[in-house]
Amino acid sequence: MYIEKLAANLKRQDEQPNIEVAEMLVSHEDKEGVLEIVQGLKQKKAIANDCIKVLYEVGERNPQLIADYASSFLDTLLSKNNRLVWGAMTALVMIADDKADEIFQQIDNVIYAYKNGSVITIDNSISVFAKLCRANKKYEKELFPLLIEHLSTCRPKEVAQHSERAAICITDSNRELFIETLENRKQDLTPPQTKRVDKLIKKLQA
Repeated sequence: MYIEKLAANLKRQDEQPNIEVAEMLVSHEDKEGVLEIVQGLKQKKAIANDCIKVLYEVGERNPQLIADYASSFLDTLLSKNNRLVWGAMTALVMIADDKADEIFQQIDNVIYAYKNGSVITIDNSISVFAKLCRANKKYEKELFPLLIEHLSTCRPKEVAQHSERAAICITDSNRELFIETLENRKQDLTPPQTKRVDKLIKKLQA
């Protein structure tokens, strides 16, 4: 049983036990153990919070071990528990390349979390949108305008990081609009922020 090894069950306030559980699951490629942790998302808040931590730590090390649970993460995006929401979005980033179709089927959940979530949720949703744009032209047609709208209106301090996250989906057909959007935002940025954006633009034009 992995649940009993979680921080909450050990009366620990730190995340180290959860990281150790993730490392055990990965080292043994324990699919049954991963399922146990996924089921733990429906337990009381402290346990669920530990479980989502374990799952995205597993995903960081071996995305395939959590890839079958895309629907669980997508459902979790509608939770009222912010910790679960941003943890689920973090996990989705890690499996979005392989599970783009499944994620797009529930894209409304991702958009809902993007519009209502915390800073971390929004950060990771940009990566999910970009990966889906990269995966399929149909998805790009729907989601790239959302990325452009976001980069046009987000807080100045987010422009550089979020444009870097979005840049993975830039192609010959959308590059001009993307760069134009960033150029228009430069008037809002500090010199260090502008330098970071200029570096990305230069990379995209290379």
